[in-house]
Amino acid sequence: MMGGVDEKDLYAVLGVERTSTEDEIRKAYRKLARKHHPDVNPNDKKAEERFKEISHAYEVLSDKEKRARYDEFGMQSLAQGFDPAQAREYARWSQGARRSPFHESSASDVDIDIEDLLGGLFGGARRARGPAKGRDADGEIEIDFLDAVRGGEVRVQVGGHGTLRVKIPPGSDTGTRIRLSGKGDAGRSGGPPGDLYLTLHVRPHPFFVRKGVDLHLDLPVTVPELVLGASVEVPTPDGLVTMKVPPKSQAGRVLRLRGKGVPKLGSTERGDLFVKLVVELPDVADPRMEEVAKEMEPLYEGRDARARLKGAT
Repeated sequence: MMGGVDEKDLYAVLGVERTSTEDEIRKAYRKLARKHHPDVNPNDKKAEERFKEISHAYEVLSDKEKRARYDEFGMQSLAQGFDPAQAREYARWSQGARRSPFHESSASDVDIDIEDLLGGLFGGARRARGPAKGRDADGEIEIDFLDAVRGGEVRVQVGGHGTLRVKIPPGSDTGTRIRLSGKGDAGRSGGPPGDLYLTLHVRPHPFFVRKGVDLHLDLPVTVPELVLGASVEVPTPDGLVTMKVPPKSQAGRVLRLRGKGVPKLGSTERGDLFVKLVVELPDVADPRMEEVAKEMEPLYEGRDARARLKGAT
């Protein structure tokens, strides 16, 4: 029912091998997502399309079940209502038919209803008699991370209904289901149409990590900002905010921005944004860096910087 599946090889989209591990696939996605993210390439349609392509490939290959189906059946396995068991049965029947195109009927042949078999591949069913409500339909759509967090509107192509506008409630997540009344299969013999249920799949964000209604972000800061303290800009789903870094902060310190996380679905409450301070060293070949480092060495005398890790194993 949902259309527009990209025919490109999903492994090639991410530049990985079919034997790649989950970790290798995740690293490849993050590298490409950072490069092509719309926030990094404003008003660049090609980068936006490339980002969507990358996100779709990762959404499939990062899911063990979807990846297994894709490896076995290819792009057809991503179609709404695809039935792996029916696909295997049809493959066996098709192979047998090619081997013996004029074979005589047997008891096993009688058991196979080819109309049910072909229809079952994509969730089809035989026509019922009398007026009846149309079947409810299921579909899956991918949405951007920030559209899920903030809420938004996406357009979806639905067979028989054209382009539909779907409102995404703020705080949605992967697995959230949205009901579109009367957008399912047509009723039979004058019966009312069924409904369409869309299951959301949220593309990962290259910077934010979601845990429930809270968000986590690694924020690069300089050594002077850690030592002296500073006011720094922090990205949030609602835009940039200013956050104070206390003087003498340790690298890895986590600061909380209350109410800057994800809205609780169906509520006005919001989670928090947890910001981890990550040291960013100057990316220059300057001998003064070594001089500064040597000058700091005496400050560590008598102190074991890794003392808290002892006894961890």
